[in-house]
Amino acid sequence: MTTARDAAGPLPGLYDSPWPAEDGGPRRQLVPRARGLGVRAGEGLGVTFRPLFVCNMVVLRAPGEVYLQGSTSFSADGAVFVERVDPVSLEPLRRSPDLELGGAWWPGGIVAHRNGFLYVTQGTFCHKLDADCRPVASRRLPRPQAYNSLLVLSDGNLVMKNMVLDGSARSAFVVLESDELRPVGPEVEIPEGSIARISKDVSDAGEHVYVVGDHTIFRLRYADDRLALDDWRVRYVTAPDAEQSYGWDPVIAGGHAWFLDNGANTFSGSFRGGGTASGPIHLVRVSLADAHDWELVTPFGVPHGTVANPPAFDPDRRIAVAYDSGNARIAAFRFDGPGGYARLWDHPFGAANHFLLYPDTGEIAVNDFQEGVGEHVVVLDLETGRELGRVATGSPVQSVVFQAPGFARDLYTCTFAGVARVEVL
Repeated sequence: MTTARDAAGPLPGLYDSPWPAEDGGPRRQLVPRARGLGVRAGEGLGVTFRPLFVCNMVVLRAPGEVYLQGSTSFSADGAVFVERVDPVSLEPLRRSPDLELGGAWWPGGIVAHRNGFLYVTQGTFCHKLDADCRPVASRRLPRPQAYNSLLVLSDGNLVMKNMVLDGSARSAFVVLESDELRPVGPEVEIPEGSIARISKDVSDAGEHVYVVGDHTIFRLRYADDRLALDDWRVRYVTAPDAEQSYGWDPVIAGGHAWFLDNGANTFSGSFRGGGTASGPIHLVRVSLADAHDWELVTPFGVPHGTVANPPAFDPDRRIAVAYDSGNARIAAFRFDGPGGYARLWDHPFGAANHFLLYPDTGEIAVNDFQEGVGEHVVVLDLETGRELGRVATGSPVQSVVFQAPGFARDLYTCTFAGVARVEVL
């Protein structure tokens, strides 16, 4: 089964922009609908950093329109904010009032909808804002846990789920219409709790939402305003919970779902040494066409591996990029079919955030946080791992959240301490 490209053109339901949603689109392929950075010999990277607590992600709308979403604290009593920022200086041009979290905190997410409005799901609320960051509608979501983000379905409806970290309950999906945020049909519960963000694919087989539960990856079919579980699923946790923990966000690319496990961890400025499960991290691959075709790959074999974000996969070059934030490792592998992973390069980087992949120039933008040195954005050659550019962002903590492209030869990267713009000089 082939998989369409999020960056091939405007995405159904989303604003016609190079980056209307987290990870570039619902398949989480991490690829902008724009040219790569194209860092050449003799060029370097410059940075503008704006301290701002607590930043999460950037999306782009019309040319020059850059929107930043975050929250005022890590507290469940805090609030959500959205800013339109200057694309170069990062100074705020518009800011929303504080938006309700509803008694639960997780970083959440923002999308630019095809109707021109912005939608934010964070805590137990979904909020609708206009292009000037003014609230238009809000909806309290059905369950008391935080809802960690949202996707836009092809018909323009919004889909989201609650996240359950401790296995005490099951996660459930809710679909909202985009006008007044009214629920469309009943909730759809899955058999497990889920921590990861959800992904979506549209193919000849229909529209499907993929969700990594705390032990099993599931798929739901969406048609006629309704979600329903189908029989495609894989129990990827094969070891005791003390050795192997839950997976994170799935990337839908090249006919497969790709994700990383051992997501349970602690964060104290970085994930270094923070892995809870005793085993090594695994790259999980599951065929979209046949759930019996799946595998766990062990890229590093180091105990207490951990991550909190997705891998990357370039289907044209057949290159998968995996990392271990708990042990400061990142590596790329050539995928030549089940069991065929040839290591191309390996670096001792403190990588932890959502990467940016530029297939046209063969570049990947990652982060590297080192104790006593701080946070850097690093642009690598995807085939060789050669450093093409590196710059300190000014953040004193590791980025564990999102990057986004700019409108030129630049990108944005968020940490819980602020937002940075990195440009090619």
